[in-house]
Amino acid sequence: MKQLDDVWREMADFRHELHKIPEIAGQEFRTMRLIRDRLAKLDLEVLPSFLETDTVAILHGAKPGKNLTLRADIDALKIEEKTGCPYASTVPGMMHACGHDAHTSMLMGAAELLCSMKDEIKGTIRFVWQPGEENAAMAKQLIAAGALDDPKPEMVAAIHMSPGTPVGMMRVCRGPSEAACTHFRITFKGKGGHGSLPHASRSPLTAAAFAVVEAQSIVPNRLNPHHAGVVSICSFNSGTLHNIIPDEAVLQGTIRSFDAADDEMLANALREVCEGAAKIHRVECKVELVHGYLPVINTPAETEMAILAAKRAGLEVGIPKEPSMGSEDFSFFLTKAPGVMIKLGNGKDAPGLHTPTFNASDEAMRYGIGFLVELAKEFSATRA
Repeated sequence: MKQLDDVWREMADFRHELHKIPEIAGQEFRTMRLIRDRLAKLDLEVLPSFLETDTVAILHGAKPGKNLTLRADIDALKIEEKTGCPYASTVPGMMHACGHDAHTSMLMGAAELLCSMKDEIKGTIRFVWQPGEENAAMAKQLIAAGALDDPKPEMVAAIHMSPGTPVGMMRVCRGPSEAACTHFRITFKGKGGHGSLPHASRSPLTAAAFAVVEAQSIVPNRLNPHHAGVVSICSFNSGTLHNIIPDEAVLQGTIRSFDAADDEMLANALREVCEGAAKIHRVECKVELVHGYLPVINTPAETEMAILAAKRAGLEVGIPKEPSMGSEDFSFFLTKAPGVMIKLGNGKDAPGLHTPTFNASDEAMRYGIGFLVELAKEFSATRA
């Protein structure tokens, strides 16, 4: 039987390989090949791709039982790396700035260890290396393509790296963990002209600015104060010269909440505000909404199982007082089965996610691999 420390050291090297070749959503071909090449050495059923760059593998235990599905995301971000590490990205303008290289490697390490003890496993364990978590929410497409159909999962679980949390500690929310996220793009179209003749123009920039201010009133005036939600306008683009009134202005941003009804209400309110601003300022308005991510809601029994597994893996466990307003497409896995996403400490003083200096902790990966193995053992013993 393989030992954790041996596998962990191999997985640190594997992560370094992945870190050098970051690939964005839906383009993870080199990453997929490295994953599949390693899996070819294991006693697993590796399925044909569902979305070209995904990998799904199934461990069949010695005895019949139910399915535990473990998921890792594999894509990177369009950020220029500034870590200075010896295995830094070799792809200009792209890096693993969210720890997906570590997620991928921890799941691989767990697969190797669990394969070495498969005679002790009841049921099946599905390992999913999912493309396109960042911005694309490709979990929805992967599931729609049938990746979780056979066998049907009894439980789903995932890990995410957590800078600001000490190495050796896991955080897990009881209940809401990550917010739903709706992306929006709002285009105001008016009539451009010379800056000296504003009366002969209809400025979309003015309408958009009015909408930005009014949008700040949506959450305090419309959302139940006992609920959480945000409407964030993150991009405002209009005009190119100091003396020309533009004919178009574009706003982009996100809406986040923990409830489907709240998400719909906030989206409708934003539409009303923007269409109202357009009418007042005599311009046209097009509101485009993309409901990208559902909320991640950890289920009670699975959360307690994760806490037990974490303690057996030597992790200290913390229960956050508040969920994150960030979003994660693991939420779509939770539409297929109850489950849990845990946050694995990457270092108390580690740089934040999605920054040029972020780097996943090799030391933390040892705890993550151990957690996944302990979770699978507990599931096999009590659920399968």
